[in-house]
Amino acid sequence: MEVDEVYFSSELDEAEGEQIEALKAASQESIPDPDKWLDEELKRNILLTSVDAVLDWARRSSLWTAFCLPACCAFEFLATEASRFDLSRFGMEIIRASPRQADLMLTAGTLTWKMAPQVKRIYDQMAEPKWVIAMGACAISGGIFRSSYSVVPGYNRLIPVDVYVPGCPPRPEALIYGIRMLQQKIARESIVEGK
Repeated sequence: MEVDEVYFSSELDEAEGEQIEALKAASQESIPDPDKWLDEELKRNILLTSVDAVLDWARRSSLWTAFCLPACCAFEFLATEASRFDLSRFGMEIIRASPRQADLMLTAGTLTWKMAPQVKRIYDQMAEPKWVIAMGACAISGGIFRSSYSVVPGYNRLIPVDVYVPGCPPRPEALIYGIRMLQQKIARESIVEGK
């Protein structure tokens, strides 16, 4: 039985290390919130505010979530999803494994630089419009592991974050409050740029 040497190649390790170092170098500043997502072509169309109201209501009432929960805050999300707190009353009973079907990324827990390219890839695969909630101290700022060489000091170094839910870990009530804040932000959006 022969073992494929691809798995033991130091070239793969070096290539992965270069990719991670390049991502670290490009991720030193926080990314501002993404508020504009429409093409230039839409500016020329005439839309009524009632269209805004209907679309905003539909978007905020049916958030489909993709998860990035590599650590302990995941258990608080599971408690929030259970019957006592019941996230389905906020239109979030559909949990998506595929980022292509999701419009909300819920991030929680410590993120290492080795995992960072995968999180960025998941965010990039999500369709517009998309939103991000950073849940917990580690997602917001790196938490107690912030000074470690291998920890990303906040998801906002890689992807734009719309709502921050502090805590270590935050209680289910805090997560629900953060979701309500995001829904209020979505309700104020307009499909016409500049409004």
